[in-house]
Amino acid sequence: MSRVCELSGKGVQTGHRVSHSNIKTKHRFLPNLHKKRCWSVNLGCYITVKVSAAALRTVDKIGLDAYAKKVGFKLL
Repeated sequence: MSRVCELSGKGVQTGHRVSHSNIKTKHRFLPNLHKKRCWSVNLGCYITVKVSAAALRTVDKIGLDAYAKKVGFKLL
């Protein structure tokens, strides 16, 4: 199961945790993903997507169909 948002494409980023003594250890920054059922007005049914919290706020604002069209995501 990949940790990538299906709508926005956000994925895992890498970086360092830096201690007080400036020792750097590798760290993975995971996206805030949720599995959600979203209503598609065009299809007239629910679509289950793994979506980040930031993309979910945008879907709530403009709708699933408009957001999918904006980012080029093909709904079933």
